[in-house]
Amino acid sequence: MSAPTVLLADDHSAIRAGLRIMLEAHGITVVGEAADGDVAVRNAAALRPDVVLMDLRMPDRDGVSATREIVDRGLGDVLVLTSFDEDELVLGAIRAGAVGFLLKTVDAPTLVQAVRAVAAGDGALDPRVTRRALAAAASGAAPVPPSRAAQPDLTAREREVLDGILRGWSNAQLATRLRISVPTVKTHVSNVLMKLGARSRSHAAALVRGREI
Repeated sequence: MSAPTVLLADDHSAIRAGLRIMLEAHGITVVGEAADGDVAVRNAAALRPDVVLMDLRMPDRDGVSATREIVDRGLGDVLVLTSFDEDELVLGAIRAGAVGFLLKTVDAPTLVQAVRAVAAGDGALDPRVTRRALAAAASGAAPVPPSRAAQPDLTAREREVLDGILRGWSNAQLATRLRISVPTVKTHVSNVLMKLGARSRSHAAALVRGREI
């Protein structure tokens, strides 16, 4: 498998430089950088990275809006870097279709593993981030959009897959635990997201937690 390609989107040049050094030292190719959301979208369109590593607070255009356009246009998967005081933005990014969330204090091995997971089609969720965001969604702090999540028409196998998604299992882990192939897992995940009206695994988790399926 070739090295994942990454676009760095953060308004602090020192942070981008540090992330570049960290990723490239572990064999991940950084194809470009962006200091605001508009540039992130333009560079994602031009460079088509596997992963966009996205800050949420940026000048002119924030990371949530940029994430939504990148996801809608299929320009790459978005892995968010966030801080503890950004619950509302995290919820916005979940609804926008981000597939992963990490804290900016993340260490190199965790960041590299997350980038590789997202590039391979899995999610990457730091439980310290998602627990707070999902709790906020469940409490009604930021309502999730209407969907079929209240009474989803899931098969027994799809419910098993959904349970694995809620536990943060990767496609490979789901395949091992359910004794099915990874391609079959991917098909079930896609069906679950479609039936829930979710844009990503994290969005599906927010819908489920908020509606007590």
